[in-house]
Amino acid sequence: MTSAQQRAALQRQIWQIANDVRGAVDGWDFKQYVLGTLFYRFISENFASYIEGGDDSINYAELSDEIITPEIKDDAIKTKGYFIYPSQLFANIAKGANTNDSLNTDLAAIFDAIESSAGGYPSEGDIKGLFADFDTTSNRLGNTVADKNSRLASVLKGVAGLDFGDFQGNKIDLFGDAYEFLISNYAANAGKSGGEFFTPQHVSRLIARLAMHKQESVNKIYDPAAGSGSLLLQAKKHFDDHIIEEGFFGQEINHTTYNLARMNMFLHNINYDKFNIQLGNTLTDPYFSDEKPFDAIVSNPPYSVKWKGSDDPTLINDDRFAPAGVLAPKSKADFAFVLHSLSYLSSKGRAAIVCFPGIFYRGGAEQKIRKYLIDNNYVETVISLAPNLFFGTTIAVNILVLSKHKTDTFTQFIDASALFKKETNNNILTDKHIEQIMQAFDSKKEMDHFAQSISFEAIVSNDYNLSVSSYVEPPDTREKIDITQLNAELKTTVEKIDRLRADIDAIVAEIEGDCV
Repeated sequence: MTSAQQRAALQRQIWQIANDVRGAVDGWDFKQYVLGTLFYRFISENFASYIEGGDDSINYAELSDEIITPEIKDDAIKTKGYFIYPSQLFANIAKGANTNDSLNTDLAAIFDAIESSAGGYPSEGDIKGLFADFDTTSNRLGNTVADKNSRLASVLKGVAGLDFGDFQGNKIDLFGDAYEFLISNYAANAGKSGGEFFTPQHVSRLIARLAMHKQESVNKIYDPAAGSGSLLLQAKKHFDDHIIEEGFFGQEINHTTYNLARMNMFLHNINYDKFNIQLGNTLTDPYFSDEKPFDAIVSNPPYSVKWKGSDDPTLINDDRFAPAGVLAPKSKADFAFVLHSLSYLSSKGRAAIVCFPGIFYRGGAEQKIRKYLIDNNYVETVISLAPNLFFGTTIAVNILVLSKHKTDTFTQFIDASALFKKETNNNILTDKHIEQIMQAFDSKKEMDHFAQSISFEAIVSNDYNLSVSSYVEPPDTREKIDITQLNAELKTTVEKIDRLRADIDAIVAEIEGDCV
């Protein structure tokens, strides 16, 4: 069995566990328990591996809590960001889960102890609240303590039975892949809300490549609407670790999704000191103003959400929005996210942002913001994608690529709406599709029906319309007709009709003659 087949088998197994164990509990409500248990196993094995330090004679899970000295604990927290005693390890809890009458309260105490271990250390903010959504006393697990313990034990046993191999090497990747596989499946089954916290990996890959294009190194990468962190992690997966020098930064407004993002960082072996995910409203309470500028920004912000806008008179003077001279409409915050990203972007970097297509052609404040972006030469490329690529919406969205280091005043438009492969309920971008888009983006060559570079003057004369369809002519799919051949065929047909009429007239005349 190939590694890809092993991975696929593991993913099928974990999804089966998730469905079997949850019983009558809604899958969306139950996701935190499966994801949280997988995370608990990962950090337990990660921590044990760190303590053992490759010494086969040490089995941390079999040691007594009593031998842990304050010095050992202090050093471990400074390095890993948290501490887990041997008795608190996933393996030890899972082993006796079926017979533990206080399993739910024991787990709650362990999670609290892991989070509390970071108190007073630099990692405190990264660890605090990680297990907040893993509520072991929730009635979603059952009406009685016995019911809750039974379901928790089933989850623990199911996750314990997953074969990730040795922790070192590929196992770390398998953990991260399994976690993202679960998130993706939950998102696919969650309807509209699924798209709010997870960007499909194939689209994330394209966005990450656009933002990182031809940058041998970036100081750090940022997502102002981080969701579960999938966009940030694509940058890690597809580029050497040393390229991203100072780590991964993001902000997320939803508390549960914020916790998913932090877990996702750990599960992809990004240590606490290499990521900074914050909870809050990016538009009205932004973090990281002291960390900007960023060389790479990736984002799939929520489409056309409401925000304070002009109801808050201070926002027009905000450094992020003031240069445009106008705020995004209160009912459509899309351009507020765009201007926020632009203000956090370095002079050498790129921002790749998924956008609702309406912002590229509507009038009013949005037209004025487009004017600001074009007049200042910030728009490098607008790419239209195929419909139904995202969870929770069938809309054919666009990707806006912003740059502050363009060498000319042309804006590129790419029509990639025909690039997709039908797969289950959604379309996907294949590696070949992504490569085709990236080649066009890199070369900036004009390609009939696919890519055009339009002058500043032409965009101005078109009222700053940035809709791809305004500049890239679609192929003519109508059937081509050869007029000369058609005329010849008509002539032949007419001759046949004339002969047929003559024959009919002759037959009629003969019949009439016989009747006389």
